[in-house]
Amino acid sequence: MSRKSPDKPAAPAPPPEDPGALDNATIAEELAKLEAEDEAPAEPAAAPSPALQKDLNEWKDRAMRTAAEFENFRKRAYRERDEALGRGQAEIVAKVVDVIDDLARVAHLDPAATTAQALHDGMLAIERKFMKVLESAGIEKVEPTGGPFDPKAHEAVTTMPAPDEEHDHMVAQTFQAGYMHKGVLLRPARVAVYQWSGAQQ
Repeated sequence: MSRKSPDKPAAPAPPPEDPGALDNATIAEELAKLEAEDEAPAEPAAAPSPALQKDLNEWKDRAMRTAAEFENFRKRAYRERDEALGRGQAEIVAKVVDVIDDLARVAHLDPAATTAQALHDGMLAIERKFMKVLESAGIEKVEPTGGPFDPKAHEAVTTMPAPDEEHDHMVAQTFQAGYMHKGVLLRPARVAVYQWSGAQQ
């Protein structure tokens, strides 16, 4: 008795063709076109019209002139500032020279013919004259004795017992005057400050 051979499975049907799909040849052709477009030289830009070119030249000339004028102004401003500073310094030095002359006259006085009181009065006069020179330059002397202690303008070098609570943090003594120039601190005043620690027993 013969056996029947089993039926072979049927081969799968090919997928239906996509009407929008491209074959390899078409894809290669499209890629070649894109590469050719990329490598093609760019078209030169159109030359500006004569009127536009004239305006561009005028604005370029204006910009260059403005830059040159600003550079000249900057140099002139620096020069004038330096000249003004030099004149101001010369005026101050001329006044200081007068004070130096006064000091020289006092220094060369004959001690045998000069009393201590005359020497003292002469030095006070020179000090007043010198302070006027400093004030004319905008320099102010800071002597805060009796006023409140200001850490921005004073340097406390020591403390002293306050006689009462009202004197707490007041300047008791000025050891070295401070100086300010038009509101700017040049040197703080060195002072002693009262400190209240309660009623004395």
